[in-house]
Amino acid sequence: MNPARIHDEFPAPTYRGAQEQALSDVRAAFESGNDVVLVRAPTGSGKSLVARAIMGCAREMGDADPTEATGAYYTTPQVSQLDDVAADDLLEDLKVIRGKNNYTCILPDEERTPVDRAPCARERGYDCAVKHRCPYFSARAVASARSHAAMTLAYFMRTAGSEVFRKRDVCVIDEAHGLAEWAEMYATVELGPRTVPIWDDLRVPAIDAGRGADDPAERAVQFADTLVTQCEDRKDELLEADELDAEEAAERDRLQELISEVSWFVEDYRDPESATTWVVDQDEEKRITAKPMNPERYLRHTVWDRANKFALLSATILDKEAFCRSVGLDPANVALVDVEHTFPVENRPLYDVTCGKMTYEERDATLPKVARAVARVMAAHPEEKGIVHCHSYGIQERLQEELAALGVADRVRAHGSDTRDADLDAWKASAEPEAFLSVKMEEALDLKGDLARWQVVCKAPFLNTGDSRVARRLADDQWAWYYRSALRTVIQAAGRVVRSPDDYGATYIADDSVLDVFERARHDMPPWFREQVDRMSVPDLPELDADAATANVSAGVPTTPTRSNGSEGSGEAERHAPDSRDAERTESREERRSPMADVWDVD
Repeated sequence: MNPARIHDEFPAPTYRGAQEQALSDVRAAFESGNDVVLVRAPTGSGKSLVARAIMGCAREMGDADPTEATGAYYTTPQVSQLDDVAADDLLEDLKVIRGKNNYTCILPDEERTPVDRAPCARERGYDCAVKHRCPYFSARAVASARSHAAMTLAYFMRTAGSEVFRKRDVCVIDEAHGLAEWAEMYATVELGPRTVPIWDDLRVPAIDAGRGADDPAERAVQFADTLVTQCEDRKDELLEADELDAEEAAERDRLQELISEVSWFVEDYRDPESATTWVVDQDEEKRITAKPMNPERYLRHTVWDRANKFALLSATILDKEAFCRSVGLDPANVALVDVEHTFPVENRPLYDVTCGKMTYEERDATLPKVARAVARVMAAHPEEKGIVHCHSYGIQERLQEELAALGVADRVRAHGSDTRDADLDAWKASAEPEAFLSVKMEEALDLKGDLARWQVVCKAPFLNTGDSRVARRLADDQWAWYYRSALRTVIQAAGRVVRSPDDYGATYIADDSVLDVFERARHDMPPWFREQVDRMSVPDLPELDADAATANVSAGVPTTPTRSNGSEGSGEAERHAPDSRDAERTESREERRSPMADVWDVD
């Protein structure tokens, strides 16, 4: 890596905000011998351009020995972030590659068939006459040959060990604050009828049943050994077939993935040097879930072995030491670069409209008050669009009902669990000043300008205390981590409606528990967000007036009916990102596959 090139590699004609100083600080950090640089840059500061400049410092082919790594990777957990990179003319030399099922076959009568279900995936020894023009394999070949390749974090992890995407000199991870949580999610092993094709043929033990000194994890590993053998037998049967239909091809692929996932769990659990702790649960239907905590070894293989130098970008890497511990990095080899916030603080105000606590036990009493507060905020912004962060589908549905009872339904849109992107796009395209009731959209959402001028945070985004990993950490008294996680999401949410120095938008806090987060995690706040909190005030909102709140909405504007995503848990809060719903939004089925899956269909 040659950090001295960093300014020359900046892709824009001019710098914006603190970008020039940020690049100088990053250069100094790498020149000081650090292998990893954390870049804590506020939302809207142009991190993608900073990322490209860092990538440009990677060793080039002409300056390297044959055994030395060259080139750079860009990766992010958010598909929307990758879409932004692909659409940015200043980043056109980043070749984007996606998972197989994002591309369709070009053979006659197969034009609607995803590549992972095309004849080459269904027929043994199939010789495709147009493989050189296959959209997926062509894109993969170009990305592997280019010095700068871009992909989702899921695809990046899944190609660990690939001969196509080998180790490179530099890797930039955008939106890196949730790296530990994403790794835990990707490494989680779920065994049940939905994930195990041969489930009905298995004798599944009750792993929580008392059996001497064995714990549930040990009994799950014993079952996993048997499962791998049976999966291999069934996979071999399918591989011997000359031709498979689409369903059989899908079963073969899933079995291959499952063998790799389960084998990883068994190997890691039995490795005395592994730092990973496995928490194993079993529900009433005998489905088994093995969840890793602190998956350092997993990240070592899927991320840290993939490049010589790393830059990790985010607005919310709040505590360097804690972050390094969570992802298996040595803080001594890691530098933190803080980027100044150049957006005027008066353009990004926080307002206190708290109505009580939105915990599970107190929600019934508080939620109607939150609805009234939202309606009054709508009246204060009669001609402006806004977004309401509901945190869960249960809250979204209840809130929509309460707002309808208050007479403001004509100004309210919501999205369904299966139609998130389409409903979001429809709201963004609408000229009406509607309020959009969202779930898990606190991150990776750009609502610049008039797309949204206000937002309401309905609930403190605590992690679900019913999740066994969360419960385990809290039992170990890791409350600072718990509040820091919630603060991180609130900061991310606050950045959705202010995207440039001349943009402006107000954030209203409706849950008393958010104020508790601000108090308990104050020492983890970036200075620029602490300034926002210190300036927070109680706004002078108009009284509730349904006619005034809906006066600027055209008659007959349709709203989106809420589709319930299931009942809520009984923990204090629903699980925050990344959960299964986040994965549905940010990753396709192909990209959500375990990164430890064998890469036979990638190489």
